Amino acid sequence: MDAAVRAWLISQLGTSTDQADLDTRYTRLGTARAVALEILRERLAALVHDQPSTITVTGVVSLSYAANIQAIERQIAALENGEPPAPDDPAEDGGGVPDGYGVIQLIERPRR
Repeated sequence: MDAAVRAWLISQLGTSTDQADLDTRYTRLGTARAVALEILRERLAALVHDQPSTITVTGVVSLSYAANIQAIERQIAALENGEPPAPDDPAEDGGGVPDGYGVIQLIERPRR
């Protein structure tokens, strides 16, 4: 894993992420996006299954983790859709804007 990939992973997962764990996962999974998705899915599972999403002590305190759960779900969805681009993502194979000019033929629709 090079410095650009490590920096991208830290920007997605936070500075408290274990560097040795990132190296191990990157070796096993092969891409930064796969590493980020695996870690985020683990964090989501921990939030959903290990603790209640809302804790309320009437008149004293109320805690809700629902916003955290939704934020992680949005981040997972964005990563699955390819945003933001990772340094080791494969280059597009002509799927972008083509070089050169194209021709479009306009044909008049028959009137009713």
